[in-house]
Amino acid sequence: MTAAIETPKSSEPSQLDAQVARLRDGAKVWAKLALAERIAIARKMHQGYLAIAQKSVEAGCAAKGITLGTPQEGEEWLGGPYVTIRTLRLTIEALESIRDTGNTPIGPTHRGIDGKLVVQNYPMNTLDKIMFGGLIAETVLEAGVDEKQLEENRASFYKKPPHDGVVALVLGAGNVNAIPPTDVITKLFNEGKVCILKMNPVNAYLGPFIAEAFKELIDRGFLAVAYGGGDVGAYLCNHAGVDEIHITGSDKTHDMIVWGPPGPERDARMARNEPLLKKEISSELGNVSPVIVVPGPWDDKSLAFQADNIAGMTTNNGSFNCNAAKMMVTPKGWAAGAKLQKLILEKAAAVPARKAWYPGAEQRWKSLTEGRTVATAGPAAEGQLPWTLVTGLDSANLADRGFNTEPFCSILSATEIGSPDDPVKFLEEAVAFSNDHLWGTLSATIIVHGDSLKDPKIKDAVEWAIAKLKYGAVGVNLWPAFAFALGATPWGAYPGSTLSDIKSGRGFVHNTSMLENIEKCVLRYPTTAFPKPPYFSTHKTANTLGRRVTLFEDRPSFLGLPAIIAAALRG
Repeated sequence: MTAAIETPKSSEPSQLDAQVARLRDGAKVWAKLALAERIAIARKMHQGYLAIAQKSVEAGCAAKGITLGTPQEGEEWLGGPYVTIRTLRLTIEALESIRDTGNTPIGPTHRGIDGKLVVQNYPMNTLDKIMFGGLIAETVLEAGVDEKQLEENRASFYKKPPHDGVVALVLGAGNVNAIPPTDVITKLFNEGKVCILKMNPVNAYLGPFIAEAFKELIDRGFLAVAYGGGDVGAYLCNHAGVDEIHITGSDKTHDMIVWGPPGPERDARMARNEPLLKKEISSELGNVSPVIVVPGPWDDKSLAFQADNIAGMTTNNGSFNCNAAKMMVTPKGWAAGAKLQKLILEKAAAVPARKAWYPGAEQRWKSLTEGRTVATAGPAAEGQLPWTLVTGLDSANLADRGFNTEPFCSILSATEIGSPDDPVKFLEEAVAFSNDHLWGTLSATIIVHGDSLKDPKIKDAVEWAIAKLKYGAVGVNLWPAFAFALGATPWGAYPGSTLSDIKSGRGFVHNTSMLENIEKCVLRYPTTAFPKPPYFSTHKTANTLGRRVTLFEDRPSFLGLPAIIAAALRG
């Protein structure tokens, strides 16, 4: 079915000590490295990842039980080498722009409904417009930032370097294979820090591919790759030679690092605000991601399209995504609500049930479905989990475990709030509910019919909803995962979390525009579109399309578009 998986042995303390010592020397060199040399290294990394792309996809499919040649193979292309190679290409373009103009390239700016400065990140050119027609991605900056500050603060490391060498520990995520390499890219090029990347045991098989692709960095002491479980992670977190940490994972792992094991001692430390960890730590930690569906003039075609959209947000990667659709919020008594739920299950059934490959998935599924009203899509064999819709969650019961527990398995839950008679009031109530009662601050989606937006009151209500949602990425008719995938856009939780109440984390990664003072990323898409995005559950050629768009990121040109368009149209 797929190639065998090779998992490297756990790193010994002596190996880790040697790696950190080498990085400490390399950090001083990297911090002062000439821009031309950085560009040359980034180009080698770009070509290196292209060279290992096919092998890494095959290994990912083997680990996750995906049959090569099926549409689901596309998940590994798009969630692995595509994002990594695209992020590197955009990083090279950003560095070249800094060399030539003194700043990174950005699109037009404008003021949002709340007066905050908004920067367009996508599309940036005609190729962008053709690739994902109708998609607009923007970054909202924090209140008070003006155009002058935008110019001065962008790419700040290259204007006023804040340090002369930092060693960062990157605790890589095990679920999405683009996360470890792109977190490293952000630390290296946006922040000027060398990295020791500790692979998660779940996808440790990816480490040798990263080491092969980024060999130049390792040879020069700018990167090291380590392996092992929590003991290795703890050793590195507390290593005197490690200056700071970035983790993608769970809030529980974050709190274990920062505050120590659960119990009275941790509680006392948190009460005194005296964390065990004295180092800076940034993080991205998951979410119970809301999908707010606004009542409107939904016909069969548009409702089916959005059902496919929501199903794709749920089924992608076995639903082991921190930004997977997890809580659908619809109006109470909405006539189309039951039909939408039925359509979501029908669309999800197009995706074969997935191996429960992420640790603890089966236990989480059982704990969140016991005693519930549950419907499933399609059969599931032993060791697999069915696509599951949990309905009837009472939005007034704020203690419900469905609202405060990230499933991280094949579950989409549904709750109702407000009334279908007043879309404006429904939006207000749904936003307040999502902000105040759903766990996490990473990503949220608003589904709204394009004809509804022709009503100025509803249009303004949607804009205010976007402004008020306390999430780092907000998608309108689109999965917010595009903020992760586009590269130029920042990816991270809504700012303001504290170490003692971390929510979905602190800080942003990717962000090849190298923006500062970020509040959130906003993505907009039409109510329906053709061809449909490749993450849709019924997409038939996502594997072919995923491979072609990945290779397109070598040297994008109009000559490469016909093959991509052909695969997209057949999806």
